[in-house]
Amino acid sequence: MAATEEHTVLPVPTFDKPVKVLIVVSPYYSDIAAGLLTGAKAALEAAGAHYDVVEMPGALEIPTAISISDRRSNFDGYVALGCVIRGETTHYETVCNDSSRALQMMGLQGLCIGNGILTVENKAQAEVRADPAGQNKGGGAAMAALHLVALARKWTSTPTGIGFKPRGEDTLMAGDLA
Repeated sequence: MAATEEHTVLPVPTFDKPVKVLIVVSPYYSDIAAGLLTGAKAALEAAGAHYDVVEMPGALEIPTAISISDRRSNFDGYVALGCVIRGETTHYETVCNDSSRALQMMGLQGLCIGNGILTVENKAQAEVRADPAGQNKGGGAAMAALHLVALARKWTSTPTGIGFKPRGEDTLMAGDLA
């Protein structure tokens, strides 16, 4: 059983500049969402990150909300929170696969996303995973986003050039005094 296994937990990353994270949560199962959100907020606050929260109707809308935000805002990272519980139809597979695939595709394109969308067989499994004092999957998703932000910042540098002026800086424009 996963609850009794020991897992390695990385230390909280540190940042020299403020971090701004968007938490996108589906309150479809409001009690589960509340636990996930509590855990995510606590993890972000422990790292000194600033965050905003938006709600979406379901797990399928979460990747779209993150994609819209990425094009129109200035967040460093994203935390996706929600819960999909298996039902009597194949809708479960569609929602699980499509939301996960969309988040993964955005991550591969460079977005720093922590995926905290639970995919479970029943509500009891979701309650254990969402509990901030239990498996704290909301906090884990927030930490994943923060570690990705730290990695992206580590490898982001300002080009210094190799002896040439940056493109466009070698041309004087009307009104320039330099």
